[in-house]
Amino acid sequence: MAAAAALEAVAPTGALWGLVHDFVMGQQEGPADQVAADVKSGSYTVLQVVEALGSSLENPEPRTRARGIQLLSQVLLQCQSLLLEKEVVHLILFYENRLKDHHLVIPSVLQGLRALSLCVALPPGLAVSVLKAIFQEVHVQSLPQVDRHTVYSIITNFMQTREEELKGLGADFTFGFIQVMDGEKDPRNLLVAFRIVHDLISRDYSLGPFVEELFEVTSCYFPIDFTPPPNDPHGIQREDLILSLRAVLASTPRFAEFLLPLLIEKVDSEILSAKLDSLQTLNACCAVYGQKELKDFLPSLWASIRREVFQTASERVEADGLAALHSLTACLSRSVLRADAEDLLDSFLSNILQDCRHHLCEPDMKLVWPSAKLLQAAAGASARACDHITSNVLPLLLEQFHKHSQSNQRRTILEMILGFLKLHQKWSYEDKDERPLNGFKDQLCSLVFMALTDPSTQLQLVGIRTLAVLGAQPDLLSSGDLELAVGHLYRLSFLEEDSQSWVAALEASGALAALYPVAFSSHLVPKLAEELCRGELDLAKGDEPTKCSRHLRCLQALSAVSTHPSIVKETLPLLLQHLFQMNKGSMVAGTSEVIAICQSLQQVAEKCQRDPESCWYFHQTAIPCLLALAVQASMPEKEHSVPRKVLLEDEVLAAMVSVIGTATTHLSPDLAAQSVARIVPLFLDGDISFLPENSFPCRFQPFQDGSSGQRRLVALLMAFVCSLPRSVEIPQLNQLMRELVELSCCPSCPSSSTAAAKCFAGLLNKLPAGQQLDEFLQLAVDKVEAGLSPGPCRSQAFTLLLWVTKALVLRYHPLSSCLTHRLMGLLSDPELGPTAADGFSLLMSDCTDVLTRAGHAEVRIMFRQRFFTDNVPALVQGFHAASQDVKPNYLKGLSHVLNRLPKPVLLPELPTLLSLLLEALSCSDCVVQLSTLSCLQPLLLEAPQVMSLHVDTLVSKFLNLSSSPSMAVRIAALQCMHALTRLPTPVLLPYKPQVIRALAKPLDDKKRLVRKEAVSARGEWFLLGSPGS
Repeated sequence: MAAAAALEAVAPTGALWGLVHDFVMGQQEGPADQVAADVKSGSYTVLQVVEALGSSLENPEPRTRARGIQLLSQVLLQCQSLLLEKEVVHLILFYENRLKDHHLVIPSVLQGLRALSLCVALPPGLAVSVLKAIFQEVHVQSLPQVDRHTVYSIITNFMQTREEELKGLGADFTFGFIQVMDGEKDPRNLLVAFRIVHDLISRDYSLGPFVEELFEVTSCYFPIDFTPPPNDPHGIQREDLILSLRAVLASTPRFAEFLLPLLIEKVDSEILSAKLDSLQTLNACCAVYGQKELKDFLPSLWASIRREVFQTASERVEADGLAALHSLTACLSRSVLRADAEDLLDSFLSNILQDCRHHLCEPDMKLVWPSAKLLQAAAGASARACDHITSNVLPLLLEQFHKHSQSNQRRTILEMILGFLKLHQKWSYEDKDERPLNGFKDQLCSLVFMALTDPSTQLQLVGIRTLAVLGAQPDLLSSGDLELAVGHLYRLSFLEEDSQSWVAALEASGALAALYPVAFSSHLVPKLAEELCRGELDLAKGDEPTKCSRHLRCLQALSAVSTHPSIVKETLPLLLQHLFQMNKGSMVAGTSEVIAICQSLQQVAEKCQRDPESCWYFHQTAIPCLLALAVQASMPEKEHSVPRKVLLEDEVLAAMVSVIGTATTHLSPDLAAQSVARIVPLFLDGDISFLPENSFPCRFQPFQDGSSGQRRLVALLMAFVCSLPRSVEIPQLNQLMRELVELSCCPSCPSSSTAAAKCFAGLLNKLPAGQQLDEFLQLAVDKVEAGLSPGPCRSQAFTLLLWVTKALVLRYHPLSSCLTHRLMGLLSDPELGPTAADGFSLLMSDCTDVLTRAGHAEVRIMFRQRFFTDNVPALVQGFHAASQDVKPNYLKGLSHVLNRLPKPVLLPELPTLLSLLLEALSCSDCVVQLSTLSCLQPLLLEAPQVMSLHVDTLVSKFLNLSSSPSMAVRIAALQCMHALTRLPTPVLLPYKPQVIRALAKPLDDKKRLVRKEAVSARGEWFLLGSPGS
C-alpha cells in the first residue's frame, strides 16, 4: 500500500516535470496553459510548479532562466487568486531579486510582477517594495513596447488597490513614475501613462518639487501629432490621445504657469490643428483655474484670441476662440475676491471694450461682426459681464442705428443688439431697478418699431425677432408699448407682398400672447373678430381671391395667438361661430374655406395639449359643436343646401377627424370617461341631448337604416374612440363592435365602411388579451370569410381583413400570422390581387388617424422587422409558385415590405432578395416600379459591393425607366442613376459612354424636376474616373 501511494505522488510530479521540460527546453507554448489548468483544478500547487522549475530558474543560460520564469509568470497570471499570503511574499522577493538579472529575463519577471499586483492576498508594504525595485533596477524606456506596457499596468493595479501605501512614498513615487514615462513614444502606452498622471493629480498624490518635471514629461507631446496607420488593429485615434492629454494638462492649477505660455505660443503658430487644440485646452483649463493663475497671462491670452477671431479664415478656430474667451470671462467672474484684491474681471472687460468699441463705429463695418461676437462671447459668461458690456455697447449701437440710413446696415446693427438682448434672458434680477435694460427701454422700443415699419423685409424680420425677445424680458414693455406692438403685428400678419414677414409675425404673436394675454385679448382678438366678419361678407359676395386670402390669414392669426388659456376662451368661440355661420347657408362656403377653419381649430387643439385645463375646455366646447354641425349636415332636407353638404365631403371629414383626434389624445382618463359616456350613445342610441342646437328634423341613426350621410359620420366616432387612453372603458362596447363589423361590410357607402373597419381595428388593438378580445376576433374573421365569398361586398370584407391584420401585427398577436397568410392567399385572386399587394404597404407604414402611438395604440417596437422575418420567405415562395399573371402582385407586396424596412435589417438579406427586386423593375405597374426604385437607391449607397455584381442589369433597367410615362418614376430612376456612381469606379467605366448618351434624352424632358435630376446624374457620370473625383 505504501509503495502504491508513493507511486501516485510521484506520477503527477513526473507529468509536471515533462510539461516544464517541453516548455523550457522544447520551446513549446501549449504546456503553460496545461500547467495553469492543472493548478486551478488542484492537481498541482504553485509550490510544486516552482520545485519542478528549480533547475531552470538556476540555469546559467539566461534564455533558459527566462523561459522558466515565463512559465511561472503565465501560471501566476491565471492562478493568482489561489495564492496564499506567505506564497505571495516569497514570490515577490524572488521576482524583485530577478529584476537584477540579465536583460533577457526582465520581460518574464515583469509579467510575474503584474500577476502578483493583482493578488488580493498581497501583504501591506510589498506594493511599495515592488515599485521601488522597478524604479531602481529597470530602465523602462529601453524595454520593448509590450514590456513597458506591463510596467504601466503594474503601477495602475497598485494605484487602484494600494493607494494609501503608495501615497506613503510621498514625492518619490511621482519622481519614479516620471523616470518610467520619460521618452515614451508608443500611443498605446501613452494612453495608459496619461491616465496614471491624471490619477496622480486628481487623487492628491504628493507631487513635491516635481510639478514642473511632471508637466514637462507630459506637455512634450502637446499638441498631439499622430496619424494612425492604415488597418490599425488597436483602433487608437488621434482624438483619443488629444482628449487624454488634455485631461492631464487641465487637471490642476499648478500647471498654469508652465501651460499658459505654451498655449499662447501654439495659438500664435501657423498650424491649424495646434490652434484648435490650444484653444480647446484653454477652455478646459478655465474650469479649474482662478484669477491668481490667469492674472499674469490675461493680456497675452486676449491678444491671441482677438487676433484669431479678427483674422482667421477658419470657422472652427473662430468658434473655439470665442468659447475660450467665454470660459476666461466666466472664470474671472466666479472667483471670490478679498476686499483689497484687484477685480481682474473689470479690467479684462475694459480691455475687450477698448479693442472692440471703435470697430462698431467704422463706416465700412468690416470688423463689426467679429467685434460683436467677441463682446457677446464675454457678455454671455456671467450677469456681471453682461451688465458691464451691455451698458457700454448698447448706447453706441443705438446711436449707430440712427446714424445709418441704409436698411442693410440697420439690419446688421439691430441683429447685434438682438444678440445682446438674448444674453440678458439668461440672468434673473430680483430687484427691478437692477435690470440694466430698463435704462434703454424707450430707445429700444422706438428702434424696434422703426424696423417694423421699414419697407425692407429683412429688417422687418429682425425687428419682429427683437420684439419677441424684448417682450420676454419681465416688465420691460409698458401697456402703451404693448398696444403699439400688437398693432404692428396685426399689420404685418396681413402683408401680401412677402410670406416671411407674416409667418414671423404670427410666431411672435403666439410667443408674446402667452406672456401678455390681456393685451392681446384687448387689442388683437377684437380686430381679428372684425376681420373675420368682413371675411364672411366677402365670401357671401363671392369677392376676389385677395380678400379670401385675408380671410385665411385671419384664421391663421386666431390659431397662432391661442397660446394662453384666457385667449383660447375667446378665439375658440369665434372660430366655431364662424363655422356655424358657414353651415347656415348665409354664404357660399367652399371646401377649402371649411378645411381652413378645421386646420385652425386643430392648431388651437395642439396648443391646448400643453395645459390640461385648456385641453378639457377645448374638448367639451369644440367637439359637441363639430358633431352638431356634422349631424345637422347629414339630415335630409327639403331644399338642397350646398354649404351644409360640404361638411360631408371626404376632405372636410378628414380635417374634422384631425381636430377631434388632437383634442382627445391628451385627455386624462377621468375626463375622457365623461366624454365617451356621451359620444358613444349619440352614435348607438341617437342621444343628442348634449349637442348645441339639437333640434334635428329626424333621428340620428348612423348604424340603423341611416342615410349614407349619417353613416359617413362614423369617421368622427373613429377619431374620438381611437384616440382615447387604453384605460378608458367604452360603454356598450359589445353593441358598438357588432355594429362596426356590420357597417364595415356594407357595400353602399365605401367611405363609411372603411371608417368602420378602421374604428373596429383601433378598438381591437387596445383591448386586453382575454375572452372578449377572442370573441371580437372571431366575429371579424367570420364576417371576413363570409364577405370574401363571391358577392357585392368582397372589397369591403378585404378592407376589414387588412385593418384587423394591421391592428394585430402592431401588438404581436398570435392570430396576426394566420390573417397575414390569408392576405397572401388573396395575392392570387384575379379581382383582389392588386389591392391585396397594396395592402402590404399599409401593414408596414405608420397611420395618421388610427393605430398611432400618440393615440395610445399598442405599437410594439420593431414590428416591421418581425413582420419581415415571419412573412417575406412565404412571399418569395409564393412568387416562385405563382402563375405569370399574378407574379406582379407578389413583387408589389414584397417591394412594399422591403421599401419600409429599416436598411440595417435589409442589408444582410440583400443577396437573396436582390434578384426579385430587379425583376420588380420589369413590372408594368408604376407603383411597383416607384416602390422598388425607392428601396434600391439607399442600397446603392450602403451596399455597393453586393450591388456591383448586378451593375449590367441595374444600368439597363434604370435607363429604361428614365423614359417612363410617370414623372415620379422618371425622377426616381434618374436618382438611382446618380446613386450608381457610388459603386466602384472600375465596375462602372465600361458603361460610361452608353449612360452619358442615354441621359441626354431626359435633359429635354418637359418637366423641370426631371431635367434637374438628369443634369445632376449626367454630371456625375461625366466626372466618373477623372482625377479627384
